[in-house]
Amino acid sequence: MVSDPLYATVVPPEWVDYNGHLRDAYYGLICSYATDALMDQIGLDAAGRARTDGSLFTLESHIHYLHEVKLGAQVQVQLQLLGFDAKRLHIVLSLVLPGRAEPVAVCEQMLLHVDVRGPRSAVFPADVRAQVQSIAAAQGTLPVPALVGRVMRLPVARPAG
Repeated sequence: MVSDPLYATVVPPEWVDYNGHLRDAYYGLICSYATDALMDQIGLDAAGRARTDGSLFTLESHIHYLHEVKLGAQVQVQLQLLGFDAKRLHIVLSLVLPGRAEPVAVCEQMLLHVDVRGPRSAVFPADVRAQVQSIAAAQGTLPVPALVGRVMRLPVARPAG
């Protein structure tokens, strides 16, 4: 397993569309809440943000919808830290259902540490960096998921003749 669940939720009726499936926007919301849980885990919780004026901003996010999720489903989110530097985290959030081996969605994100007084990018405080390094050490041998870095495109349409 990539990680213990970082975040978990049950799909409520207001998140479900006319097909009986979780609406695409709510996959993003679930990932956003999971990112909040990551912030808590690494020391950028409310107290950490107040102490450092630092927060994480999402620079880029790619969601792969792999299987439908229905009303009442218990969605768990697992984190894999793919890389980090002084200011950024590259993560994958896998949405899984209990009893199902494969994820129902995968969200790849690039997160930036920001001094909110600017706002401007800022290096991670030492205690936050230590927490990130701890996650990296625990996950260092995990393979990179196949969907990471995947580009969306169709062949270029060429006019006939």
